[in-house]
Amino acid sequence: MVTACTVLLGPSAPSGALPSRSLPAGAVKDALSSRVMTWNLCNPCEESNVDRAAQIATYAPQVIGLQEACVRDVERIRDHLENLHGLVYHVEYGMVLRNWSRCGGMPWNPGAYGQAVLSAAPMTDRTHVEYPDGGSEDRGYMAVTTVVGGRSVRVFNTHLAERRQEAVRADQIGVLATEVARHARAIVLGDFNAVPDAPELTRMWELAADTDPRCGTPPHSTCKPTTDWQSKFDYIFLRAVTPLKYRVQPTPYSDHHLLYTDLDPNH
Repeated sequence: MVTACTVLLGPSAPSGALPSRSLPAGAVKDALSSRVMTWNLCNPCEESNVDRAAQIATYAPQVIGLQEACVRDVERIRDHLENLHGLVYHVEYGMVLRNWSRCGGMPWNPGAYGQAVLSAAPMTDRTHVEYPDGGSEDRGYMAVTTVVGGRSVRVFNTHLAERRQEAVRADQIGVLATEVARHARAIVLGDFNAVPDAPELTRMWELAADTDPRCGTPPHSTCKPTTDWQSKFDYIFLRAVTPLKYRVQPTPYSDHHLLYTDLDPNH
């Protein structure tokens, strides 16, 4: 893995600048196999999709869950990943809004906004559920079955209600956790808009552990922040899946950091 990672591109070029070369195909395949990532893109934010793609390519995950994503942006990011970096991804969407102010488009045809999952392996059995109560904005989760580390796994991606809407998030987690509990092996990615000791996260902690081994419910919780305001809102919950290492990587292209983990393919 270390050898493969050394050939990946470094930090992205200035906004609008194109990277000078693509990644060697063999190195890409090695780097992708057991890595999953979650990233809230920040929206509305006027960031270059070239830069976003370069950030993803730097770490080359097998699977990435995106939140606050517009379909048009995801399509461009996927194209840049393939054309500029040699990374080929399948994509599935879990859109909850058609929103002109967030995603542009003509007033009568605004862009779709919500979650997306990119996977180097094909995905099957996509599920897309809008929460009964989204809070101040429609929210939901999506799920797909794909391959990580050579093994099939159910992958969820969600974005919960905004801050100061604890009761709404508790109901949303109830819906999500009920579905996660049906699967013996699962990876849950997303922006939960809640710190680890928030009461509404209790059901998730009962089902799965965060990839950060220091992170959990108090009093044994020293979680690394994942946002510019020094809170941990972003999680990779693992159910019967073993992490090897994780990383929180601040980025100039979002107010949320990149969070990724490498998983043990044997467990």
